[in-house]
Amino acid sequence: MLRRILLAVFGLAMCISASAQKTANDPAKEKWFMDLGLGMFIHWSVDVQVGAVISHSMAGASDDYLERFTTELPKTFNPHKFNPDDWAVLAKLAGMKYIVFTAKHHAGFCMWDTKTTPFNIMNTPFKKDATRAIFDAFRKQGIAIGVYFSPEDFYYLYKHKIPIGRMQLPQHFPEKNPGLMAYDKSQLKELLTNYGKIDFIFFDGPAEGLKEYAWELQPDIVVTRGQMNTPEQELPDAIMPGPWEACFTMGTDWQYKPTNDPQKSGTEMINMLIETRAKGGNLLLNVGPKPDGEIQIEQEALLRELALWNLANGEAVQGVRPWHIAREGNIWFTRGKDTSTVYAFVPGGKDWKYGERKDLVIRTLEGTPQTKVSILGYASELVEYKEGFDAGIYSQSTPVGLLISAVNGQRFYTDRKWPNPVVIKIENVKYRPVTASYKQSTIDGAK
Repeated sequence: MLRRILLAVFGLAMCISASAQKTANDPAKEKWFMDLGLGMFIHWSVDVQVGAVISHSMAGASDDYLERFTTELPKTFNPHKFNPDDWAVLAKLAGMKYIVFTAKHHAGFCMWDTKTTPFNIMNTPFKKDATRAIFDAFRKQGIAIGVYFSPEDFYYLYKHKIPIGRMQLPQHFPEKNPGLMAYDKSQLKELLTNYGKIDFIFFDGPAEGLKEYAWELQPDIVVTRGQMNTPEQELPDAIMPGPWEACFTMGTDWQYKPTNDPQKSGTEMINMLIETRAKGGNLLLNVGPKPDGEIQIEQEALLRELALWNLANGEAVQGVRPWHIAREGNIWFTRGKDTSTVYAFVPGGKDWKYGERKDLVIRTLEGTPQTKVSILGYASELVEYKEGFDAGIYSQSTPVGLLISAVNGQRFYTDRKWPNPVVIKIENVKYRPVTASYKQSTIDGAK
């Protein structure tokens, strides 16, 4: 009798456990994710050698093209200049707190030592597990690790004679294709059991059944795409409740594109980061390493410009939350998490030249007796080579808003033409609501 009772209790416990399958990220882990602010996206796969859009050239392709893609390209993939430690140090300097690497993009080529398919990096002249090397390098720099994983798999579809496309046929969805689901799960099991703690996973495609399996393997993992809003190449119009993540290219494509690929300016990237954080999201900024394994010089240069800005201003975009409003005119805001500290991002360059004093009235801020104003990265004491120059910073609460008078005195370039935003830190400040008509006019004026 006792044995039957114990068996019944055990069976009930197993049923409860099965029905309690995890279906969401842990809220505490999502808050941690929101603190990070900026990540590095890395798109890199076997077709980088020909400068093609990553994977998508296989969609709708002829059989002879697919045969060349899957058999010839692996024979010549040999990134002999691959040094992920260089990537990781550059990411750290630029203020990137996490990475997301394309372990498997839609083509189905695996950038790790997998036992699930011959279509992988070990069957190339390179013969090294790039995924493991990247994760090890970034972990050494204290950077969190994320996996990009495509549930769709063009190689699998090709070998099973299923027309290649994206979510156009039932067979493209793992939930409706048991073979593809089993194939994906076997790959996820390798990635989430053989590569240490994985902090994030980005499912670029139908994630149903796979994200639950990821949580089963690593309960603390944060599912980004597949579970939260992840706008691509665009930002929302207003503050959006978190967590969310916007992903952007530096040029016009995700993977390395050797021709016809104008890059964004450093100022555009910095402004994109500021706007993303002001609206409550994370920015996942992409790099596309070259076929030889180096980050292209144009993108390295832009990341170093971002690194210089981050050296002075990183606290304004890390561990912050949106203020009551995203911006007033052309001044964007973030708020220190759980504090009354506001960071105001003021356009620099021609709008506020080095060595010049600027007077601002921020109508939506109200000072208090404890209000303190400073400029990140600048002591507001001296301007180089200027004797007897008053570089002090002054503030006063007025009936029309908070008056700030400050000098832009941080010298970043020899020609003194640093074009990027200056960040004013305002501690112990209150929100001063304004009329709806004023809010609209400030938004219109900033477009």
